[in-house]
Amino acid sequence: MNIKCLDDLVTRAKKSAKRPNIAVVEAHDLRTLEAITKAAKTGIITPKLIGNEAQIISLLAELGASAADFMIIPTSSVEESLDVTVKMISSGDADVLMKGKLESANYLRAIVKKENKILDKDSKLSVTGLFSLPNYHKLLAVSDPALNTCPDLDNKKAIVKNAVTMLRTLGYKKPKVAILTSIEKLNPKMPDTIDADALMRMNQSGEIADCVIEGPISLDLALSVDAAEIKGYESPVAGDADLLIVPDITSGNLLVKCMTSLARAQTAGCILGAKVPAILVSRSAEASDRYYSIALAACLASGQLHPFI
Repeated sequence: MNIKCLDDLVTRAKKSAKRPNIAVVEAHDLRTLEAITKAAKTGIITPKLIGNEAQIISLLAELGASAADFMIIPTSSVEESLDVTVKMISSGDADVLMKGKLESANYLRAIVKKENKILDKDSKLSVTGLFSLPNYHKLLAVSDPALNTCPDLDNKKAIVKNAVTMLRTLGYKKPKVAILTSIEKLNPKMPDTIDADALMRMNQSGEIADCVIEGPISLDLALSVDAAEIKGYESPVAGDADLLIVPDITSGNLLVKCMTSLARAQTAGCILGAKVPAILVSRSAEASDRYYSIALAACLASGQLHPFI
């Protein structure tokens, strides 16, 4: 059964036999702790707060929470916090990783560093977000709007596989995948359409399995049955896409910011491809977006389909 709305993530996480341990790096951040305390109260995760102990205790008090209810691991620097977190993942003491008050570059560097053994040799990191939109009939996944800047065909293949595995973990039997370009026809002068066509052929040959891929396809055709009928475009993906694959980080960033800023979409998202789900949200993200991201990561951590490769 597919996830119908973001609250379904919370419901599913509650029903899991396992309550994942989430390691929050540099946890002294108000919005992060607001989401963490809510998730802990809901009973979907067990938090381990790593960072400045005094600030964490002060912020918890500000949120009306007691520090005695949380495991706090005091550290004196970002480097120490990351070192503690890496060891927790290696030992199995952490099932989910979450960024608090530190630069994204430092956070990602710790994940990809070979010595830390968080990233498997052949896996590639990507970000997939889930979006609840008022004018779309179901949740919509988008990848990769935040990590891979200008992916080549091999990287796009990995992005698709990561996202499809995530959706299948959430109950989608055969996600409908739209490889977005500005047009719906192969044009040798437009590399994005060439990649889209290649990914569709990989799907048809079974190289990319467990999904239905359409590409190249424009955004309006992926999301609107009416647009597809007007243009005479026939595809099971048209007007019913579960997953949008963007051609590059610029288009992806613009797309998701339009959805959140103009359409007021609620979101959840994770970094996929590592040994544990990793949460990376925008500094401007609402506490609710962080909360749903925690719920998503909890579902994935309990799904036993890692790593995402």
